[in-house]
Amino acid sequence: MRELRELLDAGRASAVELARECLRRVATSDLNAFVDVQPERTLEQARAADERRARGERGALLGVPIAHKDVFATRGWRTTAASKMLEHYVSPFDAAVIERLDAAGAVCIGKTNCDEFAMGGSNEHSHFGVVRNPWDRSAIPGGSSGGSAAAVAAGLVPAATGTDTGGSVRQPAAFCGVTGLKPTYGRVSRHGIVAYASSLDQAGVMATTAEDCAVVLSAIAGFDARDSTSVERPDEDFTRQLGQPIDGLRIGVPREFFGDGLSDDVRAAVEAALGTLRGLGAELVDVSLPKTELAIPAYYVIAPAEASSNLGRFDGVRYGHRSDRYDDLREMYCNTRAEGFGDEVKRRVLVGTYVLSHGYYDAYYLQAQKLRRLIADDFRRAFDSVDVVAGPVAPTVAWDIGSRIDDPVRNYLADVYTLPASLAGLPGVSVPAGFGERERPVGLQLIGRAFDEARLLRVAHAFQQASAWHLQRPA
Repeated sequence: MRELRELLDAGRASAVELARECLRRVATSDLNAFVDVQPERTLEQARAADERRARGERGALLGVPIAHKDVFATRGWRTTAASKMLEHYVSPFDAAVIERLDAAGAVCIGKTNCDEFAMGGSNEHSHFGVVRNPWDRSAIPGGSSGGSAAAVAAGLVPAATGTDTGGSVRQPAAFCGVTGLKPTYGRVSRHGIVAYASSLDQAGVMATTAEDCAVVLSAIAGFDARDSTSVERPDEDFTRQLGQPIDGLRIGVPREFFGDGLSDDVRAAVEAALGTLRGLGAELVDVSLPKTELAIPAYYVIAPAEASSNLGRFDGVRYGHRSDRYDDLREMYCNTRAEGFGDEVKRRVLVGTYVLSHGYYDAYYLQAQKLRRLIADDFRRAFDSVDVVAGPVAPTVAWDIGSRIDDPVRNYLADVYTLPASLAGLPGVSVPAGFGERERPVGLQLIGRAFDEARLLRVAHAFQQASAWHLQRPA
């Protein structure tokens, strides 16, 4: 993004030229990363950005191309959540994130593919088909923000938005070898995001560098009265600590993140990355997050419960898909939801409805919320002695498309290192840290205190200044 901004500022390229080049790349890509591309609308935005520049305006995102995960309501664009239920829905309004990026002058290239309603970790659960990993087209890109991660990794766009409920920005970023940031819960407005699990969903960003992520976060963060979970805090420039040294910082290394479930290739890459941070002057400190193993059962009670509630609105009455096969209202509801939702969404809605039902709420949902507090307490104690927590993003590199499609529990277990930060509402970033089995990317995860994104990005940036993994490109 910095390079593109310098081209624009120097007058060596226009926003229209950049947009046309991105559109050309998208049109010739075989990754299935996009579900809606509207060249005329994109070029209209680009011309408006050029006009603003001609009037003397300057901005970090003015004229810069970007793509949006297809769970962000975007005026005049299809907003499908990668589901048959919303396949033909065109949004009449913009999500808060889209409003802020439009105001900054970013140019939308298109809407990216994802797991249906953001439910999944492989991007195989999309009505529009699986997204392919640009490093190895036989591999998944990760999910649910797999289309955004693949688009950035392949150079189709310099940055893309995503959402992270249990790791859906960090995990695909790791699998595709890009940088992915999940901010603190409440830092970025959820207004206009198709809801999955309201107490966990958070908008994030993927780009090549931590610097690019900091620039985009500076644009999208801020209080929004339309979102009851938005936190009222002063605006920040998240680039302000970039370039500052990290010597003396204490980086916690949780022993639970390096147990038997971690593959040898990922372990080696992450340990090497930790060695780089030590070489930059940071102190590595052994810490414990003993409730880590409880994150998966807690999350897969809480998130499906909230999904069951949020997806109740898709009933064929107001908008979206409606079945043609029904004789009465009940049959219309049943057939509409049976036809409109995919298997993974149905699975999670059924689980969520069960744990919220009479007689099971206290036994499951309430207990899961208690576990969530215990997990947050683990982080609070760790941050009494360290500044940042570091470890792997996922236990393995990306797996082959179709290899786990019939084993949902195995898929869920892959979230073990990303779920704790999500349940605690903490910011996390994945940075490229090497390659593992079959030359597939590995990510280093950094987790910070609530609302401490600037320091988190400072550590990520320092690592990237001392390494070149983020500069590697797929063939």
